[in-house]
Amino acid sequence: MALAQITLHDKAFRPYLPANELAAAVTALAVRLNHDYVDRRPLFVVVLTGAFMFASDLLKQIAVPCEIVFIRVASYQGTGSTGVVQEILGLREEIAGRHLVVVEDIVDTGTTLHHLLPTLLAKGPASVEVATLFLKPECLRHDLTLKYVAREISNDFVVGYGLDYDGLGRNLPDVYVAV
Repeated sequence: MALAQITLHDKAFRPYLPANELAAAVTALAVRLNHDYVDRRPLFVVVLTGAFMFASDLLKQIAVPCEIVFIRVASYQGTGSTGVVQEILGLREEIAGRHLVVVEDIVDTGTTLHHLLPTLLAKGPASVEVATLFLKPECLRHDLTLKYVAREISNDFVVGYGLDYDGLGRNLPDVYVAV
């Protein structure tokens, strides 16, 4: 069945990536993580709220012993980044000497990670990598090295699969792009 255009608040969105393509990208990323983190017992740090669906699907496929924690930050309002990162729910676990994998839904400007990564590195982890569902390379405003990217996308505003437009659309299993 073909996906139909949807409307969230005042904005129309057309189908962009179906659930089966997202699942294939997530599986490929999980294979890489399982290979790279054998015998390392990673701590997955999931950035809420947008990454919850991606993290759930990804972490169900992680076969190595691991731990999972959640943090919550916000830097978006409407369809754009505010440029200010607000830490809403912080990390309470001891991370010194641990191998961290930060799980993000989307990296566009890189502002959230630019704020978050130095904070994590100051606590002495053995390593810190980022696993993101989407990367918008043309939007990056900060120099970031991202080892685990499920998919690069263009600079379009997308919703679904955890991504929202002012609170709506997170529950959609497919990804839609603003028209």
